[in-house]
Amino acid sequence: MKLLRYGPVGDEKPGLLDESGRIRDLSSHLNDLDGSALAPERLAALSKLDTDSLPVVEGTVRFGVPLSGIGKIVAIGLNYSDHAKETNLPIPDEPIIFSKAITSLNGPNDDVILPRNCTKGDWEVELAIVIGSKASYVDEANALDYVAGYAVANDVSERAFQMQCTQWDKGKGFDTSCPLGPWLVTSDEIADPQNLNIWLEVNGDRVQNGNTRTMIFSAAHIVSYVSNYMSLVPGDVIVTGTPPGVGMGFKPPRFLKDGDTMRLGIEGLGEQFQNVKAYRP
Repeated sequence: MKLLRYGPVGDEKPGLLDESGRIRDLSSHLNDLDGSALAPERLAALSKLDTDSLPVVEGTVRFGVPLSGIGKIVAIGLNYSDHAKETNLPIPDEPIIFSKAITSLNGPNDDVILPRNCTKGDWEVELAIVIGSKASYVDEANALDYVAGYAVANDVSERAFQMQCTQWDKGKGFDTSCPLGPWLVTSDEIADPQNLNIWLEVNGDRVQNGNTRTMIFSAAHIVSYVSNYMSLVPGDVIVTGTPPGVGMGFKPPRFLKDGDTMRLGIEGLGEQFQNVKAYRP
């Protein structure tokens, strides 16, 4: 299933995308799409619904973040060796963990607002893992059993802020810096999360073009690893790193500015489009 939330900011409704690409309203079955809706038995019940019986949402609508009530966003840094090389940082021996603020969440096609005093705004298309069952000290062999599904994320960054200290959070957590969606694709539709094409364009120029098979640490390894240091609960999101082609890796570096556009996507998970705007009080 492709589960989503649609409507104005703060007033989104739950829905799903049918096989014809139409949005179907799920309001009669869910108050909202949150962590409690991701339990295996709840997803199984939703999958058995007669899609044709659900109301069609007509017209053009805004896609919101596809999940409400997200508890935490765990991010993995430098998870593609070519990306590590382009940033002149060592290839990690184990996953690098940092956090993105919950207030960084943004609809997949909403404007990205560069933070005040931004000089080095950057892009990072990433595979997002959405947790469906509580995971604590889980083995890698069955780690994906705890995953409800996957989504597209853009880990927008401010490199000057990021590199001012050893903790990356302040360069990664500004408002609108985590567009997520357009939908959450349940795990049963993704045969192998380690074989998905992943790409991003800036102003129509394809700057990132990779595949998740080149991740250093797989989705299963990441879920298992993170669960050894913190419990993962339904609705938590893990963003898993980006392939090469980020702005700081260009020679000379290429950074986001007011008026730029970003278009990005992952095979089977949909596309995002954002207009980039400067901060204005």
